Amino acid sequence: MSITHQETETVATRAWTEGRMVFVELTDQRIVGFPANRFRRLQEASEPQLAEVRLEVGGTALRWESLDEDLTVEGVVAGRFQLPPGRD
Repeated sequence: MSITHQETETVATRAWTEGRMVFVELTDQRIVGFPANRFRRLQEASEPQLAEVRLEVGGTALRWESLDEDLTVEGVVAGRFQLPPGRD
């Protein structure tokens, strides 16, 4: 018996913020959220700047133009953050 492992790309269908949390909804309808302060540039962004998030590259990347910040959806889902959890 042969088992084939098929790689599938993690793709978001929408992205939004609520306060200092960033959320993405994936094609399988999961919703993943993370605190903005887990990334250097997002940590210092205002809430209006965070709200400017948009999907790029066919839903595989998050982009904040005014912050010049790009994150992969795959990295967010996998929990690859730049900074340790805050002590808020």
